[in-house]
Amino acid sequence: MQKFDFSIQTRDGQRIVSLVIAGRDQAEAEKKLRQMYRNCEVVSCNSKQMNDFKAQQIVSIEDIISMISK
Repeated sequence: MQKFDFSIQTRDGQRIVSLVIAGRDQAEAEKKLRQMYRNCEVVSCNSKQMNDFKAQQIVSIEDIISMISK
């Protein structure tokens, strides 16, 4: 499953810069997006690999110990 990073403009004119939605393909992710934000305008869409998000979640044991000790 991939994740897609959308930038949209809502029907009220509010701009949302980064809205990440998972889906098998872009069409499925956009369908989910349109269920949440009806009549929105998609400004841009970028595909993200799952590895990109997992790399951000890796924390060393030293970081965990320092957070516990604080």
